[in-house]
Amino acid sequence: MKKLINSTIKKLSVAAMFSITTAMSLSALATSPVPNQFTKPTMITIHQFTANNYQQIEEAKMFPKPVEGQVQHILQLSKRDDELNYKIEIEIGQNKMVDCNKHRLHGELEKQNLQGWGYHYYTVDSISDGPTTMMMCVDPKTAKFVVMGKSITMDYDSRLPKVFYLPEGAELRYRIWEVKGDFEYSK
Repeated sequence: MKKLINSTIKKLSVAAMFSITTAMSLSALATSPVPNQFTKPTMITIHQFTANNYQQIEEAKMFPKPVEGQVQHILQLSKRDDELNYKIEIEIGQNKMVDCNKHRLHGELEKQNLQGWGYHYYTVDSISDGPTTMMMCVDPKTAKFVVMGKSITMDYDSRLPKVFYLPEGAELRYRIWEVKGDFEYSK
């Protein structure tokens, strides 16, 4: 009798393992694939030129060549069917070693008109250290991106590149904002 019970238990456990394995395999096949969140389409191509390494690119040939001490930043936006659903936020600044205080840079971003074309570009002549809080900091300094003024937001428009002339040592960073909802009405 004992042998019969052991044999039955073995058969049941093998059948149970088989059914569990089958159920797991079928459920794995039925699951939809998880989208890869780390592969984003390249929406902006960036070119940087100084007076020494300047190369004319077709899309920005009408813009002036950078002068000595300046870096020309050209942002080429890829064409999209839904461009009205996107905005670009631009920040200008520098990577600096700073303490725990809040730091800003001082400089003036000017919008320039390209004579005869009706296009515009942006210039910053100089950047210097700006206001900071005055807290006592005990932690060591760390590298951070310190911004100049406020960020600017512009429409996503792939017809023309966005062109910036910044002093050497300054950096431009951007991010793309996407509309995720429809307009609501006030009542």
